[in-house]
Amino acid sequence: MPHDHSHHDSPQGHSHAGHSHAGHHHTDPDLVGDRRVAWAVAVNILLTVVQIIAGILSGSLALIADAVHNLSDALSLVIAYLARRIARRPADAGMTFGYGRAEVVAALINYTTLIVIALFLAAEGVQRFFEPRDVAGWMVVIVAAVALVIDTITALLVLRLSRDSVNMRAAFLHNVADALGSVAVIVAGTVILLYDWTLVDPIVTIAISAYILWHAGSEITPVIRLLMLGSPETPTVGDVTAQLGTVPGVASVHHLHLWQMQEGEVALEAHVVLTPDAFAAPSGGADTRAAIKQCLSESFGLTHVTIELEEPTNACNDAPLIGH
Repeated sequence: MPHDHSHHDSPQGHSHAGHSHAGHHHTDPDLVGDRRVAWAVAVNILLTVVQIIAGILSGSLALIADAVHNLSDALSLVIAYLARRIARRPADAGMTFGYGRAEVVAALINYTTLIVIALFLAAEGVQRFFEPRDVAGWMVVIVAAVALVIDTITALLVLRLSRDSVNMRAAFLHNVADALGSVAVIVAGTVILLYDWTLVDPIVTIAISAYILWHAGSEITPVIRLLMLGSPETPTVGDVTAQLGTVPGVASVHHLHLWQMQEGEVALEAHVVLTPDAFAAPSGGADTRAAIKQCLSESFGLTHVTIELEEPTNACNDAPLIGH
């Protein structure tokens, strides 16, 4: 009996092509979501210009740092917007898996820029320790307060979109970090007004930098895993293998691949060696394949499944469980 690649009856054969635009957040072009992002971009760019001018006039490095970070917010939202649009495109001959991972790539870009900006701000803050400058406290407090309001509005605009998309979550975290940065800048400006302690400005700058680094560093890891076709946190390879072993007609499993196609979408590919009884059955193993798919769907919600059936006397020799 020849190997049965079972692509013809597996949902994976067509679901890759359709799922990138048929998922829960790619069903139709989300015009409302796009408008939210466009408004968020506009207010962030306006705020950035105001903050940079005020930072230069007041001599506040923390305010300029907040402005630079705010500019990154606007750019991150532009990247997120473009990725949303690209991800809706259906699969084609050039991209047979579809364009859904455009959002994951956008998230990686945004987290990377956050890390670079944080390192830049830290360096500037350390330099300011050795070259302190006078800071106009009132202007810092007023502009940072306005920035806090706008950052909060921007975050709320993309909050709903961030729940189902790693791409929008990266853009959302840009804005949350900036809102917290504005709070820190307000505190610094207030301290300067009350106590004339200008060193608080670089201290706050470094604190903002440390927060951004911690947040972006922790969020970028799952994005990289997804791009590298890493297995999901759940189910694990061990879970899937153990469950396959309970299906009647399955003798062994090898060449197993378990990966995330997109956020929340897991795929499985494996070679399954049939037992002699299953191979000799009238269906030739088709019943076993159907039982495997039903088992994986009910146990783990796996529907993107490709199974290659192998007869007992002609199975792959010394094949590893994972990989090729």
